[in-house]
Amino acid sequence: MRDSEYDLIKFDATRDGVAVVTLNRPDVHNAFNAELIAELTDVFEMISDQTSIRMMILRGEGPSFSAGADLTWMKHASTQSREDNEADAVRLAEMLQRLNEMPQMTLALVHGTAMGGGAGLVAACDVAIAMANTSFRFSEVRLGLTPATISPFVINAIGPRWARALFVTAETFDAAYAERIGLVHYVAQTADEMSELEEHIARLVFAAAPGAVADSKKLVRDFAGREIDRDLGHKTAKRIAARRASDEGKEGIAAFLEKRAPGWKV
Repeated sequence: MRDSEYDLIKFDATRDGVAVVTLNRPDVHNAFNAELIAELTDVFEMISDQTSIRMMILRGEGPSFSAGADLTWMKHASTQSREDNEADAVRLAEMLQRLNEMPQMTLALVHGTAMGGGAGLVAACDVAIAMANTSFRFSEVRLGLTPATISPFVINAIGPRWARALFVTAETFDAAYAERIGLVHYVAQTADEMSELEEHIARLVFAAAPGAVADSKKLVRDFAGREIDRDLGHKTAKRIAARRASDEGKEGIAAFLEKRAPGWKV
């Protein structure tokens, strides 16, 4: 499956170094079903393998970013066996994992609603910008379910205390609230402000070495929550030593000393 074969997403990589993935089920507020999950899994894998792409933007077509799970898909799931449901859930988990582990910087542009799995996508991205009137909710308990598959990414983004409160209450909250708890990083009042923030993030990304970006993301995944002890210190020392000896590290230091832009800066 490649870009010409996608039915439920749009993929655009015409802008130099930037890939844009758009959820394209506007009639159902970009709700998840098995096909959408499969297409997202494929496109995230494809982008991850493209060294020419330095940034991936994730957005939604129509009135919403994503309303979470498709009701028709959920109705079908309720008639399936536990084994079939587990296989479906694993595919969703693997899609979110691919997004979480992409070496490129990932940016979610959020508007309308981001419910359940849609909010999980936001949590799995590196940076999120939301329109001020966006509504968020982890609504699973209202359906007798739990946000199990998205929970690692949400807990990682907002911490266990906020996650527990929002998971058990299914409270609806706005972008200002989402910013306060760490689910999003910026709130835009207008579409123009959203575009300005998007360009600001892009400028920052293209000033950074792409390999260092990927390694920095891996640092957080590998060391978050670890005890700060001698073993951790040795591991971090090895990471910085490898970076200093890398081509990017040498180029970055040389450019700084020579008061010039490094080769990766656009």
